[in-house]
This record gives sequence, structure tokens and C-alpha cells, in this order.
Amino acid sequence: MGVLVNGFPPGDPGVLPTIEQLLQRYAEALTPWAERTAAEMLTEVNRRDESAWMQNAAELSRALRQEIRTAPTGATMQALMAEQVTLIKSIPLDAAYRVHKLTIEGIEGIEDSTRASEISKAIQASGDVAKSRADLIARTEVARTASTLTEARALHVGSPGYFWRTAGDGDVREDHRELEGQFIPWDQPPIADKRTGRRAHAGCIYGCRCYPEPVIPED
Repeated sequence: MGVLVNGFPPGDPGVLPTIEQLLQRYAEALTPWAERTAAEMLTEVNRRDESAWMQNAAELSRALRQEIRTAPTGATMQALMAEQVTLIKSIPLDAAYRVHKLTIEGIEGIEDSTRASEISKAIQASGDVAKSRADLIARTEVARTASTLTEARALHVGSPGYFWRTAGDGDVREDHRELEGQFIPWDQPPIADKRTGRRAHAGCIYGCRCYPEPVIPED
């Protein structure tokens, strides 16, 4: 994306339609790769999640272990894949919007040479911004996939909820540190970001490394 954007004069409104068209075509061209990449990630995370369940279920009855193995995760994985493909394809579309917005800001402040120079540099950094967004999506989606699959299996065996667990280090955000050890019903996600009021289960919000520890019902 950086190559596509930086192939044109930064801040030139005349090249905006071409840049936007190229990035839109790139987004569509990403579809097969996005589907393959999402499928590979989902398969691996699902394998790890199922393996963890089996290890933790060693003391459970054979019937409950069989229930865990046969949990209907197919629909969950299909939904996750569709969402992840959309997220991957959104990266060049967001880059196109960013270049458009910065170019308009440059036109509006054309008499301020310092501001124009800053906007030019910001446009040229679009590739780095896109990479940062891609990295955040990757980290978030791996954690969200693991938590969502855990929820699907937990609900299948009648779990009422889970205990919120953090990574336990200095990088844990304050909102999540307060949730550590709290029991969370599956149908009542807590406020995971007080600034925005957004509700989400452990591991299901941007950059979150927390995870749910399911409560398994008695046999």
C-alpha cells in the first residue's frame, strides 16, 4: 500500500481518484489470500483450543469430554472467517480514506506551508500506518478467535460463564486489571473499555491478551 500511495505526488488532489481506485482494486484482489490466511489461523487456533479443553477435561466424565469434542463450532468459525476477511480487506480501504482526508486537509490549509509539509509526510507514511493496523488486527483476531471458540464449547456443555484472567504483567490495561478474577456470565459481557463504554468478553477487544477461564457445570 505504501508503494501504491507513494507512487504519486503527495497532496495532489488530481491523483486522488486513481489512488482510491487502485486501493479498492487491491482490497478486492486480497480476497483469496485473506480467505486462505483466515482459514489457516482459525484451524490452528481451533486445534489449540480443543487440545486445551481436552487437557483440562481429564478429570471430567467421558460423556462431558465427548460433548466438548462434538461442540458445534462450525458456524462460529464461518462467522469469524467472514469477519476476518472483511477486516483484512478494510486495510487498503482505510488507507484510501486516510489519503483522501489528508489531501483535503492539505488543500484547506494550503497557505500554511508548515502544515502542508506535515500532511505530505503523513500521506507518505500511509504504508506504515497500514502495517500497524494489520499488526493490531492480527493480534486482536487471534485472541478473539480463541475466546469465541472457548465460549462456543463452554455454552455447549452448559457453562454459565467464566472468570476473567489477565496476562498478569505491567502491560495489562487498568480496565482489565479491575476485571481480573471476576465471574462474567456469557450473556453479560462487561465494559472492557470505560473510555468508550464498549462491552466485550476477555480477549475480544483490540489488543487484549486476557482470556476466559470457563466454569464447567458438575456432571
